[in-house]
Amino acid sequence: MGASVTAGMQMVSARPCILACKQMLGSTSALSVFGSAISTRTGFASCVRTTSPGPLISSFHKRVVVRAMSQRGAQGLPIDLRGKRAFIAGVADDKGYGWAIAKALAAAGAEILVGTWVPALNIFETSLRRGKFDESRKLPDGSLMEIAKVYPLDAVYDTPEDVPEDVKANKRYAGSSNWTVKEVAETVKNDFGSIDILVHSLANGPEVTKPLLETSRRGYLAAISASSYSFVSLLQHFLPIMNPGGASISLTYIASERIIPGYGGGMSSAKAALESDTRVLAYEAGRKGKIRVNTISAGPLGSRAAKAIGFIEKMIEYSYVNAPLQKELLADEVGNTAAFLVSPLASAITGSTVYVDNGLNTMGLALDSTTLST
Repeated sequence: MGASVTAGMQMVSARPCILACKQMLGSTSALSVFGSAISTRTGFASCVRTTSPGPLISSFHKRVVVRAMSQRGAQGLPIDLRGKRAFIAGVADDKGYGWAIAKALAAAGAEILVGTWVPALNIFETSLRRGKFDESRKLPDGSLMEIAKVYPLDAVYDTPEDVPEDVKANKRYAGSSNWTVKEVAETVKNDFGSIDILVHSLANGPEVTKPLLETSRRGYLAAISASSYSFVSLLQHFLPIMNPGGASISLTYIASERIIPGYGGGMSSAKAALESDTRVLAYEAGRKGKIRVNTISAGPLGSRAAKAIGFIEKMIEYSYVNAPLQKELLADEVGNTAAFLVSPLASAITGSTVYVDNGLNTMGLALDSTTLST
């Protein structure tokens, strides 16, 4: 992701530029110095120079610093996450949004840690070790994404005391330890000290195929627990080891605010809760740890997890036919958006739901409706 800075700045006309600079610097003399400094140091189009007399620049105005991301020889506006460490919760294969986000962050220079659902851990690590993911690990520069460490994780459980006996005895959890949210955060702290980026890319609704009127209390609460409270828990336990200025993101879906028949079992409620929690957490984590919190509302993707809904292919087709941008939605596009949101380029963005769905969320009428063809 990148954009040319100079071209955009040159679109400003002379008179508005003069007025704006006068207001900011207080005099046409200051304007002359300011405009000269900009054009000399950054290559930006400067304000029109004037020789009108005016007072000297005040000490306050002397402190005005023009900061430009583009430097001599650099191209565009880069996303630079070098020196940053990210923990991505919910990566179990190379097909979903979690994997795409990990790749985008790695391409920007971040060190990658992942948390994988315990029952899927063995298959995931084996596939990594045997090179089954090597093709999809390729980064834009030709290198392979490196995962510094894979942690077993079940974000439904906050502490060891929360784990039921039947889960402890389940053979799918045999051989793994320290996989509750609190334990994973402590282990990451012991291994690496701190992180800068936290990504929540997991959800589960055991009764997702049931209409809400047929959903049990247990199924509804399970969806909320796995799909929304898990984000609260992760941020709660990782916040103490997140460096100030860091960022956290999650993944939501348009069903939080629009009716998606078939997306049931309390999952629409869970996504609505996730978006509401994003706003509250943005305030609390921002004040407590200077951490930004956002969520990405992504369009449908044919991932392994999404196939549990049962009609994901139809959802993808519907999106293609009805969205303003009539093209396939790529996981990499969500990954790139995530990289932007956790980067310094988005340093003033928090508490937001960012739509990455080819614009489908803006539509109020289905173009492929049979009503329109009659």
